[in-house]
This record gives sequence, structure tokens and C-alpha cells, in this order.
Amino acid sequence: MPINITMPALSPTMTEGTLAKWTVAEGDTVEAGDVIAEIETDKATMEVEAVDEGVMGKIIIAEGSENVPVNEIIAVLLEDGESADDIGDVSVSAPAPKAEESAPAKQEASTPAPAPKKAGERIFASPLAKRIAKDKGLDLSAIKGSGPRGRIVKADVENAKPQTSTSGATAPSPAAQIHDPDAKVNMFGMAYKEIPNNNIRKVVAKRLSESKQTVPHFYLTVECQLDTLLAARKELNDKANGAYKLSVNDFIIKASAMALKAFPAANVSWNDDAIHQYLKADISVAVSTPTGLITPIIKAAEDKGLKEISNEMKDLAGRARENKLKPEEFQGGSFSVSNLGMFGVKEFAAIVNPPQGCILAIGAGEQRPVVFNGEVQIKTIMNCTLSVDHRCVDGAVGAEYLQIFKQYIENPVSMLV
Repeated sequence: MPINITMPALSPTMTEGTLAKWTVAEGDTVEAGDVIAEIETDKATMEVEAVDEGVMGKIIIAEGSENVPVNEIIAVLLEDGESADDIGDVSVSAPAPKAEESAPAKQEASTPAPAPKKAGERIFASPLAKRIAKDKGLDLSAIKGSGPRGRIVKADVENAKPQTSTSGATAPSPAAQIHDPDAKVNMFGMAYKEIPNNNIRKVVAKRLSESKQTVPHFYLTVECQLDTLLAARKELNDKANGAYKLSVNDFIIKASAMALKAFPAANVSWNDDAIHQYLKADISVAVSTPTGLITPIIKAAEDKGLKEISNEMKDLAGRARENKLKPEEFQGGSFSVSNLGMFGVKEFAAIVNPPQGCILAIGAGEQRPVVFNGEVQIKTIMNCTLSVDHRCVDGAVGAEYLQIFKQYIENPVSMLV
């Protein structure tokens, strides 16, 4: 009998997803293990493999459909000897995509021009037609409607010929002036384009909004001297002869993990029944991608060398930007690091990444005059701000963690012993 293919749950928290793409078509033969579709989850685009062999009999959910519930039937696979007649009726509960306003047949060129509307006479037009006309700078009174009772619809406006301006004509809208067919105009006359929110941005927005509203944040900042670290980094990279290239961020990840190992009271998350204190330092590292923010994880970073951390971070960041991370590579983590120093940001405070208890925000290293042994010297200083969930990390705990982190950054050799 026909086999129903359903929307899979690709992560423990997934309840719905976007069917981004079908890689097979109706009538195609598939084998178990063949990739048949790409599903966009809350954090990544993942491939779906067939678990049975057969012929793709019917695609129920079209590619590009959003908010498809988990376990919804998305296609039907036919076994050997079956045909489309065996499928029967397949009902779905997934919301159908919004239909565009139905458009009548295109007006013939010989259609006579409409008679001008009298002053004050009401113009019947759909909201969509009005918006398009406004964007194009068209006068609706000069357009003949083909809808019921002469109502002006979308196709009438799109097919309308450019109108000759007169002394009494209004100026084109801002959208028309910038010559962008996708531009729209808001209630203040400002031209803009809509950029649809993908699942990643929706989930990040929801989680961070909940975090900022429900997690009692407080912030602690320390200044770290980078000169010794920068010298050590240069020496290690020079000796590597191109085999690897360590970044300052690799040292920061290592120092963050070593400080958690030395002071596990900060390696925690809040739960109503008990505080969870983690036995390993799994460092979530914020990575910006074209589709939004994602935090791949360097697991047990305290046990890894700088070279291993560097290579693993490059691999994770690269696959994150291609939406190719596995759920276990970005879900979880016990502590987060967000580094904006490469953009010249001097200092900032990040939002705690639930359910974690801390996130460390790293600013740019810059040369500043400092007093050292009674003398003013020029040192490279980096501001580091720890955002803390006060429910599980007290002020003294956060401060002591930063002291240990600072020691590792200013004495990087101590991380290697």
C-alpha cells in the first residue's frame, strides 16, 4: 500500500518547519537513503532521506511552504506495482499559502480609454490595486476597472500605460522615484523593501525576547592586557609555517573554558527545581550568517589544544554559514562567547542565551595609555563584559570567574600546562 512521507522532527524542539525544496519529482524512482527534500528548521537547512524505496506518487506539500507541522503528510510513495489510483484522498492540515488576488485576462490593446471620473466621484479599487498605483505614481481615475461593477484590480494597474503628467498631477511616490519594482511606501511616505523573516531569525527573536524579559541580567566588565597573548600567537603562527593559523578568538575560547574548569560555579544554568552545574565546558560561539545568528559549540574546550580549537571553529563556522550544521553541533552548550572586536566595537553587553547562565562579550583590542609600576605605558587593552543570569550566578561568582579568565588571557602560557 502507498507509504505516507511525513514532515520529520529534526530536533527535539522542532514543531514545524519550512519545506524549502524537493530534490525529486512525481514519478521519480527513489531508493532508501536517497535525499528527497530539504527542510528548513529553526536553525538550519537539513536534508531528508527516504526510508523506503518506491516511486514518488504524489507531492502533497509544495516546496516553499512554511509552518508545516511535524508529522504532517508531505508526499506519498508508491510501492512496486502501485499507481496513482491507489493513493486515494490525502487530507492535510498545513495552512495553504495565501492566494494572490485573482487577476482577470489581460486587457486587449484595443480597449477604449476610460472616461475621466468626475470630481468627487468615488473610485472603486482593491487595496492591492491602490497600493500598486500609489507606488507607480498612477492616477486611478484614469484607469478602467475590469473587475465586478468596474472595480479596479491588480491586473488593471499593472497593465496600465504610463500616464502623462499634467500641471495638476501629484508627484510620484518615493517608491516610484527610486525605480525599484519591489519598493513599498509606509504611512509616512517612506520607501522600503520587505525582507521576509526566515525560521532562524524568528526563533532567535523569540528566544532573545524571552531572555531579556524573563532573565534578570546583570553585567560585569574587566580590562585584559593582550600584549603577551599577541606575542605568543605570533610566535606559534610563525612556527606553524602555514599548517594552521591561530586567532585571538581561539585563545578566548580556550581561556573561557579553562576558567570554567577552574571555577565551575559559573558553568551553570537555571532550572526551577535545581541549578544544573555542568561537568564539561561546552563553549557556544556566536557566528553571524546570511540567514541570522547561530552558535556552534566547541565541546569540552578545556581538554582541547589551541590548534584543535582553531581547526574545529573554522569548520563549524564555515558549515554554519552554509546551513549545514547538525542539531547536536549548535543545540546545547554551557557558556557562550560573542566577539565583535573584529568590527572595531570597543565594548558591548550581550543577551544571555537560555538556558545558559552566562555569555561573555568581547570588544576590540586597542592601544591605550595605562599606569604600570608607576609609569605610563602603552598597552593593548581588550574590554570583556560578562552578562549573567542572576538566578544562578551571583555577583561575586561572576567577578571571580572574570578574574580567572583575565589571568589566562594575560598569561596564555598557563593555559598550556
